[in-house]
Amino acid sequence: MSFYEKPVCRKVLYEGIIVNVRRDVAELCSGKQVYREVVEHPGGVVILPVDDKLNAYMVRQFRYPFMKELLEAPAGKLEKNEKPLDCAIRELKEETGLTARSIVDMGEIYTSPGFCEEVLYLYLATGLCEGDMCLDEDEFLSVEKWPLDDLIEQVEQGLICDAKTVAVLFKAREFLLKQN
Repeated sequence: MSFYEKPVCRKVLYEGIIVNVRRDVAELCSGKQVYREVVEHPGGVVILPVDDKLNAYMVRQFRYPFMKELLEAPAGKLEKNEKPLDCAIRELKEETGLTARSIVDMGEIYTSPGFCEEVLYLYLATGLCEGDMCLDEDEFLSVEKWPLDDLIEQVEQGLICDAKTVAVLFKAREFLLKQN
């Protein structure tokens, strides 16, 4: 059996700086029509820099929706027509000052497919070289170096809850384990 939903009409309810929100009418495979609310987002990247001693460079920043600081993997939004790899290289430099000799594509994730069309592209950066950060004028964060195993433990203890960070940490750990 195949399940599908076919868009019948779309109406943009809100146009924002980062996201748009629309309400669609969709036809189900049964023929019934239903409303679907969708957050349109340009997508982004998550890049986990890991050094040769298996330390990961993370960023700590305040996240307004949760009104607290979170420890996260470096990440950022795709600019119009920007390729994900180019965005990952840019965000790595901007947020951490690091450049990498090797960047491994770790796939993509759908952040919340029930209502949001955001796709995040995951990368692992190795062969790191330090440099100067280039933060945006409205961006405030600090860079912290953590043993990868300690970060995995924090995820398991519920101390790191950011979905993109959880995904890239586990994917990177598996990839690195297979390399050794």
